[in-house]
Amino acid sequence: MHIQTLFVVLPMTLIMAFVSIARNHGFDEGWGSKLLHSWTAMAPVAYITAFFIIPFTKKLAERVASRS
Repeated sequence: MHIQTLFVVLPMTLIMAFVSIARNHGFDEGWGSKLLHSWTAMAPVAYITAFFIIPFTKKLAERVASRS
């Protein structure tokens, strides 16, 4: 479960960081460095947060699926 979560979080946060940097700063000088700094801040936060959210989303999905 931990590795599966990591494989979801890493590309998702990379895409989010890329969009954020591209939108807010464009592709000016040093955009790659900004991307890496943003990503290294986002990925650990998202990874840890995912473990709090996953149990709630599983319960919610089970409730929604059982009503159908």
